[in-house]
Amino acid sequence: MSYLRDPYRHDHSLGCSCGRHRNQQEHNFRASVVDERVRTDPERLSARVVETALLKALFPRDETRRRFLRAVGSTTAAAVIAEFLPLGALTAMAQDKKSLEKKELKVGFIPITCATPLIMADPLNFYKNEGLDVALVKTAGWALIRDKMLNKEYDAAHMLAPMPIAISMGIGSVAEPMNVA
Repeated sequence: MSYLRDPYRHDHSLGCSCGRHRNQQEHNFRASVVDERVRTDPERLSARVVETALLKALFPRDETRRRFLRAVGSTTAAAVIAEFLPLGALTAMAQDKKSLEKKELKVGFIPITCATPLIMADPLNFYKNEGLDVALVKTAGWALIRDKMLNKEYDAAHMLAPMPIAISMGIGSVAEPMNVA
């Protein structure tokens, strides 16, 4: 390992940027081999994307992430994160194709910009491709969305992020456990 070499000897290269290879060329080669394996294997690529998104969510600033990884090491970081969020189990669960519990869904939404994915999924056949028959119901306000969800008139609804938490806690309504997807 290059970081164990004497940095004051003129005939020794200090190695690559990560300190694990004899020189930067070896570092680049090893990185390209790993990247090629990730690019050619869809499962590895999917796992890499999920891990990257998770780390970016946990550490929005690169310098903080780098300091954390330097302090504990990448293997320890992966183990700690896996302890709290088992990526393997989540990936397996996401890939497990079981029959749908319910194919006909009634989904409430408020016609604002952030509801666009719900609205556009129908003409783009995303619902049909997944075997769903979705009826989108335009709703007049957030309180009405909440009430219709509590009364089980909607199977799903477009909500503001705090709404399911408030419903689960009974703030503004009867406490009702609310699942978020």
